[in-house]
Amino acid sequence: MNQIDFSGLIDKDRIAAQAGRDTGIGERVFIVTGAAQGFGYGITYALAAMGARVCMADLNIQGVRDAAKLLSKDYMTDVIGVGVDVSDEDSVREMTLETVKHFGGLDVLISCAGILKAGELPDISKEDFERITSVNYTGFFLCAKYASIVMKEQRAIDPERMHDIIEINSKSGLEGSRANFAYAGSKFGGIGLVQSFALELAPFGVKVNAICPGNYLDGPLWNDPEKGLFKQYLDAGKVPGAKTLADVRAFYEAKVPLGRGCRVDDVVRAVKYIIEQRYETGQALPVTGGQVMMR
Repeated sequence: MNQIDFSGLIDKDRIAAQAGRDTGIGERVFIVTGAAQGFGYGITYALAAMGARVCMADLNIQGVRDAAKLLSKDYMTDVIGVGVDVSDEDSVREMTLETVKHFGGLDVLISCAGILKAGELPDISKEDFERITSVNYTGFFLCAKYASIVMKEQRAIDPERMHDIIEINSKSGLEGSRANFAYAGSKFGGIGLVQSFALELAPFGVKVNAICPGNYLDGPLWNDPEKGLFKQYLDAGKVPGAKTLADVRAFYEAKVPLGRGCRVDDVVRAVKYIIEQRYETGQALPVTGGQVMMR
């Protein structure tokens, strides 16, 4: 399959005007996948508030289109909503193409799309395992593949220009997770991709890093009454002695030295740090309240 040449779509005047200086977040173009809810939506909201131009991408097309209209109006910036299945190469290619056509380039990819199904070895089917892997692991590969093509072409215009690829990983990418092996395995693999992509793309000024949030206990991934992790973990017997959803929440809060779950603003601060620094690549940054500490 031939790669797309994005060079004819890149706004060379924008690149030239920004040459030789550090650009703020408000001057950059972003793709955020998984942007219809959770961390993806929260990150996009924060970026729009800083004036950034953002492509919100998600399998939930109507959700990101509605959110994009709202954020564009509220913050007087340019936000678009694009449908994407990150596990499908044609879909990822089209997402990237639509972004570059609309904005004239791409400066930062934030890969946030992910799925999870809890269960022990006998409970997870091969189909479940492959679906989780295709979104969390293969999806990151495909998004990085096409984003990096654009970033290399922009670097050719301005040899000092820096770009970022950020995977929103998980604390489950730093340590194993009982009855959650499919998700944890995909996230361990994601950090392997981060380190490998960082080595490959460093000569082109592309920093590749992961952010590893702790449990977002207030988000829909945990709180959905039918499919949320509180319900899944209660049903799977993952929390010994738990009889209610509140028991499961209390169990996970007690694991965190700082006494609470991770919040969107914690992750946004990590995103800002990774983008603004110029000398870290191939890293996995824990944002876990001390639950997981680097050695």
